[in-house]
Amino acid sequence: MRPDAVRSSSDAAWEAVGLPPLTGRVLEYLIGRPVLTRDEIAAALGSPAEAIGEALGALEAEDLVVRTGSLPTCWAAGPPRSTLGALLARRRQELARTEQYVEQLQEVYRSVPARRVSSDLFEIVESAEQVAARYAQLLASSEHEVLHLAKPPYLNLPAPVAEESDGLSDAPGPEPDLPEGLRFRSVYDSDGFTDETSLRTALRGTAMGGLLRLLPGLPMKLVVFDETAGIIPLRKEDPAAGSVIVHASPLLEALRALFESVWERATPLYLGRTDGQPLPERARSERDGPGGRTRDILDLMAAGLTDGAIGHALGLSRRTIQKHISETADVLGARTRFQIALLAHERGWVGRT
Repeated sequence: MRPDAVRSSSDAAWEAVGLPPLTGRVLEYLIGRPVLTRDEIAAALGSPAEAIGEALGALEAEDLVVRTGSLPTCWAAGPPRSTLGALLARRRQELARTEQYVEQLQEVYRSVPARRVSSDLFEIVESAEQVAARYAQLLASSEHEVLHLAKPPYLNLPAPVAEESDGLSDAPGPEPDLPEGLRFRSVYDSDGFTDETSLRTALRGTAMGGLLRLLPGLPMKLVVFDETAGIIPLRKEDPAAGSVIVHASPLLEALRALFESVWERATPLYLGRTDGQPLPERARSERDGPGGRTRDILDLMAAGLTDGAIGHALGLSRRTIQKHISETADVLGARTRFQIALLAHERGWVGRT
């Protein structure tokens, strides 16, 4: 492991027990040596003597180091298992008191007349602005995966973080500051995947490493954050009417299961551009197959997009899209779009490689 990685890991450990990084490094250095003066520690760590003096004072206050000698003053660390064990015990007691206080604050939160919190499992937020704010909070606290079922109508308010991830908002904005390693999986309703908002939102989602699929007739809008919370709208046709936040419970598990069921049935869609420009043409990948642009059109057809939506994604006119489809039908000997999709699948023309 690289030294800077080790330092980062140890700094995080010290911060977890309430010690600033420099203070923790002073203690680490002293643990490996018998006694040292302030100036010797400062020279070894390359830090100002005043800062080292403050760190030593903080360690002494926590009974982690002791003074030895007087001219000059020397410092020694105590046995880590006993001294740090005592510090951890004090921190646990403080955390326990904080948890009790949090419960008191929760009761105060629930008692506010304008707030609708029926239990610890459910929370109702009634305005579009509150929905966007809670979304941003839950997104920032997520660590592993965020799941979306996205369909119109979308919220229309300046909440960029909502739009970036699942189309809760129609307003453009900067990329959100997302936790490192967070994964997105989104299913869009292909019946509503026909406007600029849906495509722009999907492009931004894939730009953040998200996986995208399409399926007609999605049952509902849904966002699930890890295994801790989910958001569903109060009213199917009016997202501005507010949402229900479902916290960890069997209901949240059922919502996750619903998403996985939809995900399995949905068609993967690969969107490669993030700047609002048309998708680049894919290279020809099969000797006797259609050209790259026709294969792109077949992929989007298989995903259920209309000619208008396909044209918007590829930067082509509706007439051009229809020309490609007509020529493909002639090659395949197909008379309907369904036959085109079926025969294209059989020949391996559908599916981005």
